Amino acid sequence: MKTAVLICLACCALSALSLAGDSKKNDPSSSMAPAKQFTAASTTTKAPTTTTTKAPNTTTTTTKAPTTTTTKAPNTTTTTTTTTAAPPAPSPTPPTNLTVGNYNVTNGKQICLMAHMALQIKLVSNEANGIFIVQPKDTNAKGTCDKTTANLTLTFKEGNITFLFNKSVANNTVYVGALSFSLSYPFMKTGKVAKPYNAKNVSTHLFPTKIGHSYSCKNETIFMGSGLYLEVSQNQIQAFNITKDTFGSPDLCPADQSNYKIAIAVGVTLLILVVIVVVVYLLSRRKRTSGYQSL
Repeated sequence: MKTAVLICLACCALSALSLAGDSKKNDPSSSMAPAKQFTAASTTTKAPTTTTTKAPNTTTTTTKAPTTTTTKAPNTTTTTTTTTAAPPAPSPTPPTNLTVGNYNVTNGKQICLMAHMALQIKLVSNEANGIFIVQPKDTNAKGTCDKTTANLTLTFKEGNITFLFNKSVANNTVYVGALSFSLSYPFMKTGKVAKPYNAKNVSTHLFPTKIGHSYSCKNETIFMGSGLYLEVSQNQIQAFNITKDTFGSPDLCPADQSNYKIAIAVGVTLLILVVIVVVVYLLSRRKRTSGYQSL
């Protein structure tokens, strides 16, 4: 027993010594330890370098936003220029719009003046030529009637026209004794400002008719001076003695009566020629019979 115990103690001692020797071999040397720490330090310094190189890539992406905003600016400027465009200058009214209007003047509840006509003002001069047409839908008629005088004033945006009627009981006639108009209109072409035109004629004897009759004329031109003319078309007008709000018997203007006068003159001329031929024939026949004498 004692021998076995001693052998075990010896083995334990030998194993302890061998373990101590192995632990000394496995311990690192002091010169190699700083080398490992230096390698670790160099690895940590490379990490921030990688982070800083990614930052400029983010900055480059944000610079694209202002490029999209600046391309929309010219579109807004183009729209503003279109809305602020100046309107074209007014041009003369085309002559195809000539329209007949009906204008009345009342004295109380009774109509004392009636006019059915189309009106236009014409300018013929070295400076400009043109026509202004009165539009009935944009024209207001007003006036007054007395025992021997009456007036009709037609007012529109560009001016007005006034007719002054006189009644002569002694001569049994009604006529226009004064005619005037005022007009502000650009007879000259685009780029010119509207010029005022004023005309008045107080020595006229227009539209004469019998009392209770109406004056009728298809076309009539009245010279107002300074190259201005008032043209009246499809005219039927009457002042005073209007019954049942209707026109009296029409008295035609000389232009409308000319056809009848020509026909009458031609007929009278032909009749005179026939009479002359018959007289000459009878005279020649009488001379022949008087030339023969009985034996």
